[in-house]
Amino acid sequence: MPPNSPLLNKAPFLGQNCVSPYSKREVLKQRLWQFVQATLFRWTPEKAHRWRVFLLRQFGANIPVPDRVVVFPSAKIYAPWKLSLHPHSMIGRSVTIYNLAATTLERGANVSQNCHLCAGSHDFNRWDMPLITGPITIGENVWLGADVFVGPGVTIGELTVVGARSVVVKDLPSKKICVGNPCKPIKPRIDPIKISSA
Repeated sequence: MPPNSPLLNKAPFLGQNCVSPYSKREVLKQRLWQFVQATLFRWTPEKAHRWRVFLLRQFGANIPVPDRVVVFPSAKIYAPWKLSLHPHSMIGRSVTIYNLAATTLERGANVSQNCHLCAGSHDFNRWDMPLITGPITIGENVWLGADVFVGPGVTIGELTVVGARSVVVKDLPSKKICVGNPCKPIKPRIDPIKISSA
C-alpha cells in the first residue's frame, strides 16, 4: 500500500491519540531524578547504601529506618516517591523497579539480581492504549530469586520464595515455594532455622 494511500491514513493504529497521564511538573521531577540516579546514585561504592537511601528519601521515598536498608548502585528505580522500603529489605544488583504505582518491600524482603518489578501496563483493548497501573507489595521476608518478573497489582505473601526467572502476574500466598511462568505454588515453605550466635 502506498504511503500516501487514503486507506492507510484512515486505518487505526496502536497508540493513536495516546495522551500522557502525567503533569509537566511530574515529568520534570522524573527527569531530574533520572539525572541524579545516573550520576550521584550510580557512581558510588557498592557499600554506600546509606548515601543511596539518602538520595531516594530526598525524592520522596518512604524509608523509615534508613540505616537498615540495602540498595545496590546498579538498581534502577523509576519513581522514588512511590517506593516504600521497610527495615532489612534489599534491592539487589541490576534490579529494575518500574514503579508507576506504589511499590512496597516489607520487612526483610529480598529482591535478587536482575529482577523486574513492573507496576504498569497498557489497555490493549483500546487503540489509544491508556496506561493502567497497580501497586506491588513484596511481603515480609519474601525472597525473589534472580530474574523474577512481577507484574502490576501483585501481592506476594510473607516468607514466600519465588524461584529464579519466574513470571508473577497474580497474587501469591504466604509461606509457599513458587516457580514457573505463570508462577504458581508448588510446595509449602518451612520457617527458616534460627542460628544462635556464639
